[in-house]
Amino acid sequence: MSAPGDNYGTEPAVPSPASGSGSQADAPGSSLRGRGVPGVTRSIWILEHAQDVVTVTVGIVLIVLAAVVLVSGIVDFLDGSSGSVSLAAPILVDRVLLVLILVEIVHTVVLSLRSHRLVAQPFIVVGLVAVIRRILFVLTPGNEVKVSTPELALLIAMVAVFVAGLIAVSRFEKHEE
Repeated sequence: MSAPGDNYGTEPAVPSPASGSGSQADAPGSSLRGRGVPGVTRSIWILEHAQDVVTVTVGIVLIVLAAVVLVSGIVDFLDGSSGSVSLAAPILVDRVLLVLILVEIVHTVVLSLRSHRLVAQPFIVVGLVAVIRRILFVLTPGNEVKVSTPELALLIAMVAVFVAGLIAVSRFEKHEE
């Protein structure tokens, strides 16, 4: 799927300086894509659409998974299977943050479908949420998982790196426009 107005997968026909007539078919060094060779053009079209089908399928699977995790977390919280509210709340927060990560990945998939290019900012946000989720999980009172001081320092450093990366990517994209 191409966004309206973009020329993804096509190249404009530009007359080659090597041919006096301006026809690309006569130019010895012209590209196959520029000449519109039917087999190559058709193969590119098939690959682009196959990629779109796979990407849409991945997005749908992620949305279904996010819905299942969210509903499961809410049901477990409400029926008391996780114990008291003080024990169940961190588990629910963990599941909600996992859903947030999945939704951010779906957002990245949608951006990829629209622009046919990989955008860094959503991946940085997913990484940041994942690290914060891990920090909250290991610092939850009553949690059996113990974390060492160097590991906690590494997690905090990762938050700083992700935030710096997010700021850098945002500034870079503003200068690009």
